[in-house]
Amino acid sequence: MASRVDINGHPTWVDDRGGQGEPLLLLHGGLGNSDDLLNSMGPGLSEHFRMVAFDRRGHGYTADTDADFHYTDMADETVAVLEKVVGGAAHLVGWSDGGIIALLVALRRPDLVRKLVVIGANYHFEGTVPMDMDPESPVAQELGNAYIERSPDGAAHLEAVMDKSFRMFRSEPTLTTADIARISMPVLVVAGDDDIVGLPHTVSLYEALPDGQLAVVPGASHGLPLEQPETVSRLILDFLAGSAPPRTLMPVRRARAAGL
Repeated sequence: MASRVDINGHPTWVDDRGGQGEPLLLLHGGLGNSDDLLNSMGPGLSEHFRMVAFDRRGHGYTADTDADFHYTDMADETVAVLEKVVGGAAHLVGWSDGGIIALLVALRRPDLVRKLVVIGANYHFEGTVPMDMDPESPVAQELGNAYIERSPDGAAHLEAVMDKSFRMFRSEPTLTTADIARISMPVLVVAGDDDIVGLPHTVSLYEALPDGQLAVVPGASHGLPLEQPETVSRLILDFLAGSAPPRTLMPVRRARAAGL
């Protein structure tokens, strides 16, 4: 059931679908909303987990404030949702900005994270391929229309949200591989083979994780969860149900990590 919940003093749109199983919190991408993941991957995951999602400040059905956007503030929002709505630890599945936020939550509050799935996520702003979004492009038009349909701030506020978002994209996040190495829980890193997050950066994220797995999906872009939701849902289900670390016949990286 969807409702507005007071999160850190701000009315926040939260969609708690309920369901059986362990809680799973979906974290949407930048300039997006919770419906992106609930409508694409939600059907494949809802039979197995208690599904929860929310719209961050200035996204979807949640109004904006005068403050700039920062990933650390978004991580604070997420922690508050975990504590107030979920009621404790959950699996986190984050796409793009949602993946960045998931990494930050795992570092700051590991007690609230069971397993972690990050899709098309960068840990440093230099890890993305430089690109400008043409306001007339189909992607920009779709993002804009989705914002206008949902935002209580109205269509005129879209430009302010875009400006704040791109200022953040150009200077955040600033994590290092040493930071990533402190993430102790199992993490699945997922990316399309033609993602705006460069593959070398994605691989460096995976290699820095003590208990990481990597899936690069062929024929996919940064829009992977929308392009191939069944593929991504199956990867998530297999990862969350599997052992950690996985048992393989010829381990190399994991053998080194285990001191073998």
